[in-house]
Amino acid sequence: MLRRARTRRGLGQGETGRLVGLSQGYISNLERGQRTPSLTVAEALADVLGLSLRECQQLYAAAVTDAGRYSRQRLPQAA
Repeated sequence: MLRRARTRRGLGQGETGRLVGLSQGYISNLERGQRTPSLTVAEALADVLGLSLRECQQLYAAAVTDAGRYSRQRLPQAA
């Protein structure tokens, strides 16, 4: 679905990555199903690619929460 949406907009993987703030390799991995986007990445992709409501629903259903990267509490350092 992402590849179709990207090509429909006339964008390459590198350009899509630049617009979203990701590498071309990460976009490629997303398109091949080798990576799962976070909700933040899914929202950015939906915006850049102009996804339809149905496409957004599919993308958001596959996305994971951002808690691991942005909301992780820092553990105290051992003395």
